[in-house]
Amino acid sequence: MPIQRRHFLHCTASLAALSSLPSMASAYAPVTVQHKLGTTVIRKLPQRVAALEMNEVDCLDRLGVPIAGMVKDFVPHFLSKYKDDSKIKDLGAIVQPNLERVHALHPDLILITSLQANHYQELSEIAPTLHYDVDFKNSEKGHLEVVKNHVLTLGRIFEKEQQARSLVAQLDTQVAQARQITASRNDRALIVLHNNGAFSSFGQQSRYGFVFSALGVKPASAAVETSLHGQPISSEFIQQANPDILYVVDRTAVMERRPVMTAENLANPLLRQTNAWKNGRVVFADADAWYTTGASPTSLQLLIADVLKGYRR
Repeated sequence: MPIQRRHFLHCTASLAALSSLPSMASAYAPVTVQHKLGTTVIRKLPQRVAALEMNEVDCLDRLGVPIAGMVKDFVPHFLSKYKDDSKIKDLGAIVQPNLERVHALHPDLILITSLQANHYQELSEIAPTLHYDVDFKNSEKGHLEVVKNHVLTLGRIFEKEQQARSLVAQLDTQVAQARQITASRNDRALIVLHNNGAFSSFGQQSRYGFVFSALGVKPASAAVETSLHGQPISSEFIQQANPDILYVVDRTAVMERRPVMTAENLANPLLRQTNAWKNGRVVFADADAWYTTGASPTSLQLLIADVLKGYRR
């Protein structure tokens, strides 16, 4: 056989052998994540993701990651496209996911928060389970950093790092803009949760503490409360605090699946005596963003927009 012919065949065989090997460019680098419940190692690019909390669903949505299954009991309006999508399996309720359905889904990654933490061991036996370390009781310290770090972590896991960095940059920009506005104003604000006619307040060390610490909103009350549902208060409390801005989060609207209340619905004579009411600075917040989520890119963007509504005259 001529030398040139033998050389050609040798090169062809070598190329064929190389092509049968895994591509170096496409090889998945395992991602190890330490969180409050342990250490989770993701060894391959997840293809079937189970999201057991709405903040996780939003993160995946914004990163363009397909969702195989999710809980569907309280789906916020900005994720409504997932609610009736039959291709996305219904995994039950946020607080009580259906573990049998999760198992039947055969996921290769499960995403949870503290609301599902008691199921961590069982879920970890099904697939790698990642706990999102967001604190729903007290967000005074580091809330935005936790959210941003989680988005970046998901970016690494799903090889969507550029999209993740872009989301974080957008959030940083909005926070800076909000702080610029709040820093120039002396208005004092009160955040209250409405629940079937009753009210709870949220101060600096609470579920909405980051509104004060990270966004620079000045509190109208020094009351301390780290409960998930706030400190029960009376209408007299709100009147005496006399906030310049009043943010109302309508929990009833979420739980009973009805429109968020309006000023016309809130026929409370004591609230109407506050500066906030007299000056038209009562903000009926996006209940899905504030109550159902509050720790994802879209919900934080909507929440910041609501906060800034209180500063418009």
